[in-house]
Amino acid sequence: MKFTKPPLSFQAQLALLKRRGMAIDDEAKALGCLGHLNYYRLRAYWIHMEGEKDLTTGDHCFKPGTSFEDALALYVFDRKLRLLVMDAIERVEVSVRTRWANHLALTYGPHAHLEPARFRSAVQHSRSLDDLNKEISRSTETFIEHLIRTYDEPPPIWAACEVMSFGQLSRWVGNLKFRQDRKAIALAYGLDAGVLVSFLHHLTTVRNLCAHHNRLWNRRFTVTMQIPQSLSRVHAGSFNPAADRNLANTLAMLAWVLRSASPDSAWSRRVKELILATPQVDPAAMGFAAGWHALSLWT
Repeated sequence: MKFTKPPLSFQAQLALLKRRGMAIDDEAKALGCLGHLNYYRLRAYWIHMEGEKDLTTGDHCFKPGTSFEDALALYVFDRKLRLLVMDAIERVEVSVRTRWANHLALTYGPHAHLEPARFRSAVQHSRSLDDLNKEISRSTETFIEHLIRTYDEPPPIWAACEVMSFGQLSRWVGNLKFRQDRKAIALAYGLDAGVLVSFLHHLTTVRNLCAHHNRLWNRRFTVTMQIPQSLSRVHAGSFNPAADRNLANTLAMLAWVLRSASPDSAWSRRVKELILATPQVDPAAMGFAAGWHALSLWT
């Protein structure tokens, strides 16, 4: 089947939305948004407002009451939410790097990461080490250049970890051979080792979505995370097993981990205030249960 739809000017895109039944109070503003934000990017925020297809035009009509302003409010909300999530992931990444490197260095020495015996899969370790060496070789960080010039050995683990990507860090942590090593790192966050590894793997997907400015708020994830049973009992209702592909569980885990990694960030309050201040947002579409904002994890 060939693609036959013609491209539309921004004015034609605006006319199409109006023909489909979208209310547009400020046409100049809407035209500016279409000209800078892309029709298909914005469509992700109004697609749930679409109704039945018009058999005459072949267009999906909008449900009564649909407005451009509401779709734009969802877009702005999602952008702010992504920035908050990226802020949290940065704090988690820096913290886990520190805990991982410090534990291995104190337990096995400055170059513990070079020893295959410390890791479950020798193949994965070899790949991870290759990736890390590539990052080191192209790094322009002053401390990396100094270490390479000064010493005959590779940079120690506490320096090398600083040039790892988040995905690389996740694989290094997940490949640790001994349970006591994984447990020592996870203990800093009050988590089971398996839960932490699962969460880090899930966060690599979330981070990539945020970094590429993709829709986040009502997305259903394909790479999910293990919901912590102990926290689910302590913070009853904060984690929703029935919505394991939704964002609410991710936000709840970030809120929990940041209590240790960045206790003064007030991150959970900022997330809660953003959601409650945006009436166009349905928390249930994010996986939140009724009354979530009054639960201890968010207060």
